[in-house]
Amino acid sequence: MDAAAEEAADVLKSLSNPGRLRILCALVPGDLTVGELERALGASQSYVSGQLLRLRNEGLVASDRDGRSMRYRLADPRVRPLLERIYELFCPEA
Repeated sequence: MDAAAEEAADVLKSLSNPGRLRILCALVPGDLTVGELERALGASQSYVSGQLLRLRNEGLVASDRDGRSMRYRLADPRVRPLLERIYELFCPEA
């Protein structure tokens, strides 16, 4: 139980950062490149890349090479339902 609580707390720490949360939410519908994430978030390439590096190190996103660019995707299937519920609760349709 202690190990599971630690693991859950680590995931929740990542979700508690607005920038990382926005990246993860943007990846729910499907894979995106850094450039696509930059446009979706209105953020700089260096910021997005730095956050993606942290999310990769935490095991929440993974990447695949697509020609000259990298495509990022959610790596931990347990995170998708959390993100979907957060979106449902905090981003209601207008």
